[in-house]
Amino acid sequence: MGKLDSNVVSEVYVQSLAMDFLAVAQQAAIASYPWIGRGNKNDADGAGTEAMRDRMNLINMSGRIVIGEGEMDEAPMLYIDEELGTRKGPQVDIAVDPVEGTTFLSKGQENSITVIAVSSRGSLLHAPDMYMKKLAVGPKAKGHINIQASLTDNMKSVAKALGKDISELTVMIQDRPRHDHLIKQVFDVGARVKLFSDGDVTGAIATALNELEVDILVGTGGAPEGVIAATALKCLGGDFQGQLVPQNQEEFDRCIKMGLTDPEQVFTLDEIVKSDDCFFVATGITDGMLMKGVRKKGNNLMLTHSFFTGRGMSERFQFIEAYHSIFK
Repeated sequence: MGKLDSNVVSEVYVQSLAMDFLAVAQQAAIASYPWIGRGNKNDADGAGTEAMRDRMNLINMSGRIVIGEGEMDEAPMLYIDEELGTRKGPQVDIAVDPVEGTTFLSKGQENSITVIAVSSRGSLLHAPDMYMKKLAVGPKAKGHINIQASLTDNMKSVAKALGKDISELTVMIQDRPRHDHLIKQVFDVGARVKLFSDGDVTGAIATALNELEVDILVGTGGAPEGVIAATALKCLGGDFQGQLVPQNQEEFDRCIKMGLTDPEQVFTLDEIVKSDDCFFVATGITDGMLMKGVRKKGNNLMLTHSFFTGRGMSERFQFIEAYHSIFK
């Protein structure tokens, strides 16, 4: 793939694999649907994982998992370095979360989704399952963020890029005590905060979609989700910076073992996702700010709502509704 013109690669790459991975996300969401509101997030995760693995193994590709569900979840995993596909076709890196928002799903709450990011082999950051500081913005603010600066300085820079007064900004932040200092900075300049409890991939994407009215996503969350969100934003023309935050010597040593010689370095978007040959797909499991959840219809039909974005597309993103026959 690397020897071809990058524009040709993107077109072929997205067209040949996108619909296959859309089906993967749809089937994982449908498999997780029966577990909504049943208080068992691990079984929900297991159902989504099994469906995802089975469907990916049918795709003509040589796929490798670089971001799995994460060791901290103590749930069934698509393991890092697991090989998937028929071994025929393009070599790709795959980052997945079969159920982002397992707690939401288990409690019957909103914003549980299935997410997949795909890029050419060797191009996605192998992020260990630990915390990452994140800063995300949409296309108009690309190049106007600095994760090492204060949030106040970033808000000033983003507001200028967007042609807004700083008080008009909306900043999305996970509702955690560790983010109280960030929330205070937003309030101090008179801007708006949009708090969320879990799952920051949707929040990162929201910065690139005007209708969702989110200007900045900031905070510390899971590094694997950071790689997935960065892939989506690269496709959408946005910007993302990340910095790993090892909590102890064990996590610091894990970074070194995974080839990250400076575990606390700042990663730019192009360092997290090195290739332009990438795409992102998500399917809603429960209703959320980005997508509707899975719906059960009559005559053994299920309705899914998905989001897709990829480099080389004629449109920046697509929402896709699809009916699926379910045979018992």
